[in-house]
Parts: sequence; structure tokens; C-alpha cells
Amino acid sequence: MSENDRRLKISAVDPEAYKPLYALEKYVNSGSLGVELIELVKIRASQINGCAHCLDKHLRDARANGIDQRKLDVLPAWYEAKYLYTDRECAALALTEEITLISQGGVSDEAWDAAKAEFTELELVQLLMAISAINTWNRLAISTRQGVAE
Repeated sequence: MSENDRRLKISAVDPEAYKPLYALEKYVNSGSLGVELIELVKIRASQINGCAHCLDKHLRDARANGIDQRKLDVLPAWYEAKYLYTDRECAALALTEEITLISQGGVSDEAWDAAKAEFTELELVQLLMAISAINTWNRLAISTRQGVAE
């Protein structure tokens, strides 16, 4: 998608608009979740939402951070290859999927309890914020047709 296909360049209209999201990203990245788990969450939510811009960015970031390519390759079907992922990653991915698709039934007790078993309450807050942040980024990129740079 070329720059001409973009509907709106938010930062050009209001340079302040992204500042709250950057602050949220700083918060998420300063916690104890770790780069690998955060990138897997960002990629999985972006797959569900169909956000090419975010997929391009976060898959490149994941590879640059040394995340196993097999994990990235089978991420859309992680639940069929749980042996590739830690219990924490599985719990985070399940929660990511249910929050991203929240209108389809909310967040199940099963997903919540699995996350609660793997994360401290503070980490749960950080995880919720990470999932919320990527879903916001996805919605902004898709609605403005940010696309992938050529």
C-alpha cells in the first residue's frame, strides 16, 4: 500500500495524538513479561485483527530479538503445538485471543484462570495493558489504511 492510499496520517494532523499510546508501550515494556511474550501477544492479536502494518513490524521485531521462527510460523495454531510454547505463553495467547475477540463471548473463566495461574497480579495488569495496546494500534492502522511500506 502506498502513502497515497492512506486515509489519514494521524501524527501529521496532531503530533500529540500518539503520546498516550507511547506511554502505554513504555509501561508494558518496563514490566517483567519479557520481549518474547510481548511480541507473541502483539503478533497474535494482529493476526486476528488482520493488521498487515503491525504484523510486518512485530514479526520483524520478533526475528530481530531471536524468537524461534517455528513459534512464529505456527502461531495462528499455537494450541495445536503447545510443546513449542511455555505455559506462560499459552496462557497469554489464550487471553489475547479472547480479549481481542471479546464481543464473541467475553473472557472465559478458563482463560482467566490459566493466566492467573501463570502471572502475578501485577503481570496480569501488564498483560492486559499489552493486549489492549496492540488492539488499539491495530484499529488505528487498519482504519487509516496505514498498510505495509513498499
